[in-house]
Amino acid sequence: MKLPQIITSLLEQDMYKFSMGQAIYHQFSDYKTTWTFKCRNSDVHFTEEMVDEIREQIKSFCNLRFTEDELLYLENICWIKGSYVDFLRLWQPRYEDFDITTDDVCGLSIETKGTWLNTSMYEIPTLAIVNEVYFKIAHDYEVLFDDFMARLDRKINLIENDDLNISSFSEFGLRRRLSAEAQDNLIHKLKNLRSCSSTFVGTSNVFLAKKHNLKPVGTMAHEWIMCVGQGNHKYNPAYSNWFALDAWVKEYGVLNGTALTDTITTDCFLKDFQLTFATLFSGVRHDSGDPKLWGDKMIEHYKCLGIDPMTKTLLFSDSLNFDKADNIFKYFKDRIKVAFGIGTYLSNNTMVPALNIVMKITKCNGQDVAKISDAPGKSMCKSEEYVEYLERCIDWRMNH
Repeated sequence: MKLPQIITSLLEQDMYKFSMGQAIYHQFSDYKTTWTFKCRNSDVHFTEEMVDEIREQIKSFCNLRFTEDELLYLENICWIKGSYVDFLRLWQPRYEDFDITTDDVCGLSIETKGTWLNTSMYEIPTLAIVNEVYFKIAHDYEVLFDDFMARLDRKINLIENDDLNISSFSEFGLRRRLSAEAQDNLIHKLKNLRSCSSTFVGTSNVFLAKKHNLKPVGTMAHEWIMCVGQGNHKYNPAYSNWFALDAWVKEYGVLNGTALTDTITTDCFLKDFQLTFATLFSGVRHDSGDPKLWGDKMIEHYKCLGIDPMTKTLLFSDSLNFDKADNIFKYFKDRIKVAFGIGTYLSNNTMVPALNIVMKITKCNGQDVAKISDAPGKSMCKSEEYVEYLERCIDWRMNH
């Protein structure tokens, strides 16, 4: 079954890839990374037909180039610099960086190797391609799409009737969307919400932000802290957050400042998130662990530093739906500003469970890297020995 081209623009990318990409280009252009695909759904199997179609779709993605109109759009984002735009004018994905095969686990194995500049830009389009290929071949897509739209209409009615209040929220669903068509319809409906107490801010999908005249949303991901802090073999990895935040401030100053806290646990993050960083960054993002305990911890940390929490924002983005977001908003109301990034619940909510697929960085500069988040089961490090080493470093850091 041959599908139409899924990724049709290099702007079809989460905004944080461009935010990190610029800083990578200016500071870490020689870094090399390896990324590994994983499907966490035990009952999902990719057929040879699907794997062949995924290969063809990724080849088509690798034939794309940025247009001058797209580059002008990026250059008009206040923190994007002309030097990075000039680099993107020359940049192209390399199919030679991909290794796509079948395996005995889920039927699909994908690994990418190359410069961090290149491989970082492959993660999101690859996951979007895998999702759309799977749902269009394994299921009756038209039935799923109709169900998706019916559920979306119910969500829109819920927002417009003020049956929930989640202050501001953004759409973060590109990597696990049902399809490009579904996400486009989603953004169109969210953009045209009738006046209500919940504000739709924008989308992480830069292509759709441009198309629908919305704000592209996104700063940093775990890969930034993992590579900057663990890719240089001279560093103690327990100081990953300090090195990563320092490099971010060198690139952006007070702009583009939402820090991710849980790459090597939030407690270790707070050891380095002291007055200068806490002042410069406009807020922090939650991506694992109990959101209320995390938020209480952040509020207390700001207070201990003499910073008014109401001048900062907590951005929640961990497997959210409207009920969870509403509950979190009510808990923190009038204590600190709160925002939400909502992904799969918006972009792939149908009668069929969404795929739980990821593509994670597993090596940087020939060395294993790992994430030790606030919740178990999110790491994909191939070396248990390195994970144990990192945990020992974190334990030492917490006591010094």
